[in-house]
Amino acid sequence: MDGYAHIAIDGPAGSGKTTVAHALARRLGVLYLDTGAMYRAVALLSLRARVDPHDESAVLTLARERPIHVSVDESSPLGFRVFAGEHEFGGELYGNDVSRVVSVVAAYPGVRALMVERQRAIADAGPVIMAGRDIGTVVLPKAPTKIFLTASVEERVERRLAELAARGNDVSRPALRAEIEERDRLDATRATAPLRAAADAVEIDSSGATIDEVVERIAALARPQA
Repeated sequence: MDGYAHIAIDGPAGSGKTTVAHALARRLGVLYLDTGAMYRAVALLSLRARVDPHDESAVLTLARERPIHVSVDESSPLGFRVFAGEHEFGGELYGNDVSRVVSVVAAYPGVRALMVERQRAIADAGPVIMAGRDIGTVVLPKAPTKIFLTASVEERVERRLAELAARGNDVSRPALRAEIEERDRLDATRATAPLRAAADAVEIDSSGATIDEVVERIAALARPQA
């Protein structure tokens, strides 16, 4: 892990930040965390407990009762494991039912405060490549390397369709486009930590680019640990 400082990668749904961050972490030999998985865990937890995701108080109570935490495990497919209390979540975190409500629960200030505290604790342990929507602006505002990864809506829809198809989920293109556009709106307009590029972030449009091309560009920008 030695050699590189923290790298913050932010961007909208489907921009490729999760895939790129994971590949970049392997390329640089740095730990990786997709913070979106933690918010997805809160969303899934509320769905499993039959708690209305739009009931902020109930969701926050549940998140406190069943704390979301992450165990870094480079041998796992994600590079980390996500737990709610003692229960581990897996691929179900990325189901379409979770995608439909994750931006709702992620907008709650209390939920964000809980998650940010845990994310910073991971960063305090050593260099990490962290992907999300408020990493460069809120979680790691002093990260020396900040990236804001974007892509066209059309490309993001196609990427998400491919991901869902690989998991055996069939979703219509128009419905998925509407869902992504709504997530963009919710993420950009929420009162707490809205999605936006940090003032000192480098913006990269991944439309039409391969994962390797984006990874190499970010690797060239990565700054060594002081």
